[in-house]
Amino acid sequence: MTNWIPQSCTLPTTEQPLRVAEFDALFTERLAGSSRPDPLRLRLVLTGGPGVEETVRDLVARESGCCSFFTFTVSPCTEQIDLDVEVDGAHERMLDALRERAAAAAGRELP
Repeated sequence: MTNWIPQSCTLPTTEQPLRVAEFDALFTERLAGSSRPDPLRLRLVLTGGPGVEETVRDLVARESGCCSFFTFTVSPCTEQIDLDVEVDGAHERMLDALRERAAAAAGRELP
């Protein structure tokens, strides 16, 4: 499995596995699909439900605090939540790694 935690992450090393576990749990329970609208943007489609939007917003806010090169946009819809993740050109490979991590946690290949 690809390690998608970049060296520039400021989250203490001892806390990184816990954050990865939070993302893995989200992807395992909620990932419905993904797309790559452009090379510097990844869209993850998550199934909705009670409290899911708040959980996603909390998680990405904390992630933005330690990995400032990520820009997260949470767009709730009726039955799903679109999570757009954008980076600059220097971090494009991070989107590939994040997508691979999401697919592995969800237990399937994504188109």
